[in-house]
Amino acid sequence: MTSSLSEYVTLVSNDGFEFIVLRESAYVAGTIKRMLDPTSSFAEAISGRCTGIVLEKVCEYLYYNLKHARAKDVPDMDIPPELCLELLMAADYLNGEWGETERR
Repeated sequence: MTSSLSEYVTLVSNDGFEFIVLRESAYVAGTIKRMLDPTSSFAEAISGRCTGIVLEKVCEYLYYNLKHARAKDVPDMDIPPELCLELLMAADYLNGEWGETERR
């Protein structure tokens, strides 16, 4: 990462909600990390793929993962049952390996 990159990035949902998160936490999801690459040709890097409700929970998870990256006995995250399917699809799209980055 070069010094010209901002410490924060803005993730935008397909319904217009914006979430400003630490770049380091956004990098937890490999797909977002690749989208943030200036040479990326991801169409989704410009137009969002998730709704605001789902993206809010994704952002919460990114920070949760970063906070507990090296912890043992990590408490479960509270996930409303009505979001489970959408979050599963988002997790699959965003890398499918969320818990694996940086833990090896």
